[in-house]
Amino acid sequence: MLRPLLVSSLLVLAAAPVAQAQGLRDRLSDLFTFGSCGQPLCLDLANAHGNHFLPAVDAGNATVIGFVTEALAKSAANIPVSATSSGATFSIVDGLPVRTSTSAGPVFAERPQTLGKGRLFVGTNVTGIQYSTLNGVPLDRLQLNFAHEDVGNPGRGDPEFENDVIRTEVALKLDLLVASVFATYGLTDFIDVGVAIPLMRVSMRGASVAQIDPFGPLPPHHFGGTDADPVLRATAGISGTASGLGDVVGRLKVNLGQGRRVGAALLSEVRFATGDEEDLLGSGATSVRGMGVVGAQFGRFALHGNAGYIVRTGELQNDAVLATVGFDNLMTERATLAFSLISETRVGEAKLLLPPPIALVYPFERTIQSTSIPDRKDDRLDASLGMKLNLRGGTVLVINGTVPLKKAGVQPDFFWTSGLEISF
Repeated sequence: MLRPLLVSSLLVLAAAPVAQAQGLRDRLSDLFTFGSCGQPLCLDLANAHGNHFLPAVDAGNATVIGFVTEALAKSAANIPVSATSSGATFSIVDGLPVRTSTSAGPVFAERPQTLGKGRLFVGTNVTGIQYSTLNGVPLDRLQLNFAHEDVGNPGRGDPEFENDVIRTEVALKLDLLVASVFATYGLTDFIDVGVAIPLMRVSMRGASVAQIDPFGPLPPHHFGGTDADPVLRATAGISGTASGLGDVVGRLKVNLGQGRRVGAALLSEVRFATGDEEDLLGSGATSVRGMGVVGAQFGRFALHGNAGYIVRTGELQNDAVLATVGFDNLMTERATLAFSLISETRVGEAKLLLPPPIALVYPFERTIQSTSIPDRKDDRLDASLGMKLNLRGGTVLVINGTVPLKKAGVQPDFFWTSGLEISF
């Protein structure tokens, strides 16, 4: 049964339309490109006012568009990876195999047991994610405001037309389908090496409505028409799909000691920047994760705990402290229930920043919020609940659902994972 799922996963991805020459990241800026000027917030005007809003979409990360783009890219690349082992595990004692676990193990969390020398664990799964919120705000109801460049006296608002603001309502839809192939091999009774290869399909659709809020009676800024009869409202839309290789993961687990009840291990993991960052298929930077793994087994019931640190080399990506707690329980001879709480806590000040409010000085002082997106620390806490069912021939069927408990960053309301695993 493993082969049919792998083949069907590959066919799903192969059927995806090929991404157009413009990457999905760049296409986000098209939501803010109106008329034929060709640049975000560039107005089709014959006068000198057409480029006055361009600094609001500077490539730096302190802009609204930059924040939304980087947040989407980070979440699309930060996909979960299955545990390094599944099913019963064994070690060799006096030349005979001795079982070190009874259940099929957790889904995303790690247990301390290694496979055993010469044993091979392979699998494939499919994860479906529909992103719905950004820092708790629905992706289909984002509000972004763009300020005029300060071209006159210091302090925005003089001359009067610097009070004009482009108010934009954006509806985004981002879906992610990931088919992963993974394998772990027991080099010795105490050392496992593994690899996970994700194949991804990203679909994005969006629509925007922009409204120029003029301050004066004859606004020099408009999307069309004339100063006497201006067009102050415009719309834009995007759609695109990309598919290909994601960020490949290499893993090494070392068992520090395994008794009949308690065990401990160290896990190291490198996620390589093999996915195309411009199409939201990868993070664009290498990350390294180190974890301490402990576990305790009480008959058919097993507790597990993971704690560690992830180093991210991306310019706008923070390091984080990682922690996971949970259990798995062999409910019947063929069915294992697995539950985990998976957390990630950001280290240091945020590198990805929301822009400050728009400060207007003349003719009177006031501020306008740059966006409806709240400023939240992008810590994560997910609850994962799944079943592992032992089929014939040692194959394990995995069915899992994950619910984010914190609305920070780009999050779905729920995402699912299903797959097949087998040990040799």
